[in-house]
Amino acid sequence: MNNVVLEFSSRVENVAFARVAAAAFVSQLDFTISDLEEIKVAVSEAVSNAIIHAYENDPEQLVRLEINIAGEYMEMEVVDYGKGIEDIEKAMEPAFSTHPERMGLGFSFMRSFMDKLAVQSAPGQGARVKMSRRAGAPRRAAAQEQ
Repeated sequence: MNNVVLEFSSRVENVAFARVAAAAFVSQLDFTISDLEEIKVAVSEAVSNAIIHAYENDPEQLVRLEINIAGEYMEMEVVDYGKGIEDIEKAMEPAFSTHPERMGLGFSFMRSFMDKLAVQSAPGQGARVKMSRRAGAPRRAAAQEQ
């Protein structure tokens, strides 16, 4: 198994860093350029959710990105220590957002670009978004797990 753990400030400009770091690390697997773009979108959405929703754009907080590679599989976790998600099932509905200016499609993108998606959270306890994908194989949209 190969892994990397990154912690960075919850600043919007670090979304791009997380995207590039994740794509660079998982590129050792047999992912196509299109696959890597989808992975980057999923990472962007998870990190953006932490920054915007969990921390309400407070740049003094930390976001943790963990990536593990085992065989043909990569697994990523985006962890925040913010306000948590009150209703995970509701939050994962397409077009639902707690911010009216947001589209509410983050979890929909994550689900469509990953093989598995799991979200663990509770109010006041932060959130852990776990995503996984197999390289070099046809993919189905992720089943929702909690």
